[in-house]
This record gives sequence, structure tokens and C-alpha cells, in this order.
Amino acid sequence: MLVLYEKVKQNATTDWTIKESVRAKLKVVVKRTLRKYGYPPDMQKLATETVLKQAEMIANELTAAD
Repeated sequence: MLVLYEKVKQNATTDWTIKESVRAKLKVVVKRTLRKYGYPPDMQKLATETVLKQAEMIANELTAAD
């Protein structure tokens, strides 16, 4: 989902994988985006964790554009 990628990219900071407060903010952004596009509520937790794990894997790409 390109919209979700863009939301994470906009809210990612250099140290977001370390700081829990930044990670919590990203989690909220992901959940809101999933809800906005009708993602099933019972599957949001797993989807949110999956998105954050994927974002961690591409963290260099997300923060390099800054």
C-alpha cells in the first residue's frame, strides 16, 4: 500500500528504530491509515507490527531522503 509507505516515510526520523516514543507515533499513524482504508479491526495489530518490521528493514531508505 503506497499510502501507508508514504505515511511511514513522512513520520520516520533518523533514530525512530531506537526511540520508543517515535515508534509509538508511527504505530498510531499506521493504525489510523489502516482504519481509514477499511482494514479489518481484528487484523490491525498484526498488520501494524508487520508494517513496522518492514519499515525497520528499509530504515536507511526512509531516512536517506531527508
